Amino acid sequence: MRSSAGERMWAAHSANSVQVYDVRSKVRSVMFRIFCAGLAAVMACACSAEQDGARGSAAPEPPGQAPSGPAAPLPDAKSAVAPALRPFVGDMPTVTFNKVTLPLVRMQTSADDIELPEGVVEMAAPSRDGGRDVTVYVFDPSPDEAGKPAYLHMHGGGYVVGSARSSATHLPGIAAACGCVVASVDYRLAPETPFPGPMEDNFAALEWLVGNADDMGVDAGRIAIGGESAGGGHAAQLAIAARDRGIAVAFQVLIYPMLDDRTGGARPVPDHIGRYIWNAASNQFAWSAYLGQAAGGDVVPYGSVPARVEDLTGLPPAWIGVGGVDLFMAENLEYARRLTEAGVPVELRLTPGGFHAFDFLAGDTAAARAFRESWTGALYAALHDAGPTQ
Repeated sequence: MRSSAGERMWAAHSANSVQVYDVRSKVRSVMFRIFCAGLAAVMACACSAEQDGARGSAAPEPPGQAPSGPAAPLPDAKSAVAPALRPFVGDMPTVTFNKVTLPLVRMQTSADDIELPEGVVEMAAPSRDGGRDVTVYVFDPSPDEAGKPAYLHMHGGGYVVGSARSSATHLPGIAAACGCVVASVDYRLAPETPFPGPMEDNFAALEWLVGNADDMGVDAGRIAIGGESAGGGHAAQLAIAARDRGIAVAFQVLIYPMLDDRTGGARPVPDHIGRYIWNAASNQFAWSAYLGQAAGGDVVPYGSVPARVEDLTGLPPAWIGVGGVDLFMAENLEYARRLTEAGVPVELRLTPGGFHAFDFLAGDTAAARAFRESWTGALYAALHDAGPTQ
């Protein structure tokens, strides 16, 4: 049973969990709503650029990748989306990430002018490769208290776009819902920095958080990691690296994580899967950029593709959630199965008819609220139910 203090914290969690992305509603969807609002213009520019390139001397796509370009949803794709979520995909443009569209998408989703929420501070973790320090945005809801749990977050963006600064707008809401310090890592992006660089950035942030736990009032035995989409993939990679290198992680939150470079390529998906936001061609391009080689090859660097890591024993307990028409649905269910068979406790949530990032784009729907309540509840329980470790 929870103590009276625990009950008060749980009540606060319940009141805040469904508002994780609502604390600063004006900026909560900067990486998704602004992104989608600019897609039509991006595609118009991209298609024009691709046509010009076709008349010139544009280099071919890397071998082994699916063809790039706009991929219109099939006529029956919308019917596979949950009825309550269909209004959000009615006129949603789809962009396919490739060498032409990537800089345009980055320009549309730049977070340079985003103002940090009150209380979010920019800090630095020493690099592991002798390069620049790794920027970490931290929000501590109770800086005068000691022994607090912490959540290390990695942002989404297909390994090739996004920033921790944009995710920083969500940190106060997560902290309020889960009763913890929240930090978000500004890892380097592919293709400029392929694996293992971004993973080493995330590991540097974890190592820094553990090493400075006392000074930050953090309980080093109650540090969880997680993220959405590519951020979930990074969290899964980080969990594996932390296990291998002897750093304890209390929990991993994998929100529709990007786990398998074969999805949409060597492992095709049904036509109604992955038609919105993130499609198969984008996935193959992004994985190729991240790996520095064609996605789906026979051999990949160890730890780069969580779905290909053979030994999953000893990893931290996990929450995995995904929508039923998300491109990552099958790989997420398979990873949950393999973790479970390896003896790792897993809570799995599958939202019928949910498309990629539906919890952001359809944030006010019952399905999105229930999805957020599920992962914030699981994270809260993992960080608080066992009590302090120090």
